Amino acid sequence: MPKDNENIPFFGPAEPAEPQGFTAAQMVRCEECLRANPPTRVNCIYCVAPLPLTESTARLRQPVLRQPEKHQLGYNNILTAQDGEAPANMIADAAKLLKLTEEDLQRLLSQNIPLPVARTVSPEEAELVCIRLQEVGLRTVTLSDDELGVSNVKRVRAMTFADTDLTIHQASAHEETRVAWTGIVLILPGRIFETRLEVRERMSRKPENDILDTSESFRDEPILDFYTAGHSHTWRVSANGFDFSCLENEKTLIANENIGKLQRLLVARAINARLDDSYPRVRKLLEPAWPTQSETQSSGWRREGPGKLSVGVATTKSNEVQFTRYSRLRYYFNSQPPRH
Repeated sequence: MPKDNENIPFFGPAEPAEPQGFTAAQMVRCEECLRANPPTRVNCIYCVAPLPLTESTARLRQPVLRQPEKHQLGYNNILTAQDGEAPANMIADAAKLLKLTEEDLQRLLSQNIPLPVARTVSPEEAELVCIRLQEVGLRTVTLSDDELGVSNVKRVRAMTFADTDLTIHQASAHEETRVAWTGIVLILPGRIFETRLEVRERMSRKPENDILDTSESFRDEPILDFYTAGHSHTWRVSANGFDFSCLENEKTLIANENIGKLQRLLVARAINARLDDSYPRVRKLLEPAWPTQSETQSSGWRREGPGKLSVGVATTKSNEVQFTRYSRLRYYFNSQPPRH
């Protein structure tokens, strides 16, 4: 009897499914940890130090586009307004580089305002993104988190109005700042969406713990950022943390209505201010570069009975950091011309 594999035709060695790796000569040695890295890398895989640039690696380098950790400084590639409509081949090349769909990149370009397309962990990688996008015909600038001033937000607890100026009372300090109505330069409304899921589990020897309790909460809060001449920080009014007594007879019992009235009052009196209500329109377009942030925290152990322990975990998702970055971005381009 012939064996089952005797009549199987032989076609020679199969082509590898994966692309071939780099040769030892093509690898780039890190000057800090002395380990070899692929020539496509900008920073060392192991110690994140910038890799030496050679003529051969300059053509091979590609950005990784890894989001920085919460404690790391980020570098933001901002797509500026372009001249005319971008050709289809340029859109395809840029979308592949940025790991976006062509439709999403088209929507970003159609807004015709500066918007983020990438966020990286090093200035070298951000510069590489700028170079690669410039090669396909798109203009960008790079702004670090420090340049945007994302941590420079002051919360307002109350305001006092006068004919020619207003007094701002900060939430975290007994400080008062007087600003002329003509000194308000930008007003930017937005909304904070936050979900919180809490789960408590009983510890057991089973593959999965027993769920004792779950709870979910949702917050949808309107906020109002405004900027004043002579101050580089953001003044932020939150609907649920502001004393609306400045509205006097116009004040109602509903915070959402009050913040709308406050916005209209500021717009009417601040004759030099620009109202920018673009955030709701572009919020989803910000997600690839500035995603909604998720944070998980443990609420600690609890003894449920003799020999029984439970642990609680809470996961919070919020767009507040995203809105803060966008607010600062709009202020940056409102206060000075874009860099090229």
